[in-house]
Amino acid sequence: MEEIQATRINKYLSEVGYCSRRAADKLIEEGRVTLNGVIPEMGTKILPTDEVRVDGKLISTPPSKSIYIAFNKPIGIVCTTDTTVEKDNIIDYINYPKRIFPIGRLDKASEGLIFLTNDGDIVNKILRARNNHEKEYLVTVDHEITKEFIHRMADGIPILETVTRECYVEQISKYTFKIILTQGLNRQIRRMCEYLDYTVLKLKRIRIMTIKLDLPIGHWRELKEEEMEAIHQLIATSSKTHSDDSEE
Repeated sequence: MEEIQATRINKYLSEVGYCSRRAADKLIEEGRVTLNGVIPEMGTKILPTDEVRVDGKLISTPPSKSIYIAFNKPIGIVCTTDTTVEKDNIIDYINYPKRIFPIGRLDKASEGLIFLTNDGDIVNKILRARNNHEKEYLVTVDHEITKEFIHRMADGIPILETVTRECYVEQISKYTFKIILTQGLNRQIRRMCEYLDYTVLKLKRIRIMTIKLDLPIGHWRELKEEEMEAIHQLIATSSKTHSDDSEE
């Protein structure tokens, strides 16, 4: 019989997208977390059948079917699971009947494709920067694009005390270009453009890995079985030890 794996409670709260491990430790220290109705000690491990609550709110339930959703995020919606802080948050907007959380982020001023799930393991594997999973964007800027701009964007731009990875950049029209990234530094595309004295007017993510955006703005759908098979093939050898999950 396969052994059921136990997970430290702080790691569990992090993997389901509730908060960071450090924040989880603080919640446990403050006695705000309960495990099957009892305040746990630091480092306590939980099983999938255990009931975890924070401030009385149910966080874990017995194992259920994994949920994988593709959503075309509108401008103005914030990618956070903290529904008490942000009024226009992605969780309330979608209003899915079960607890889900976004994989990565799109900033409030950006739109386009984002995944949501209840599967913490797949989140880790997709978000790790060293795994080189592609994300494709269409970007409109405030003045005419030049060949030099395309070349410099593709070769790497110094931002946030590093230099961005080489990437594919293609001019689409006078003011619009396509860019494919395999990393996700904070507001990366906007910062890259600003370095070259361009301002982003519109930013839309149109592809994540093998999944292309095919939804009207504000609509979502569950990922198909064949789409999930393709994703699982891409993340089969993914590392889970290095985090770089900031997004445009």
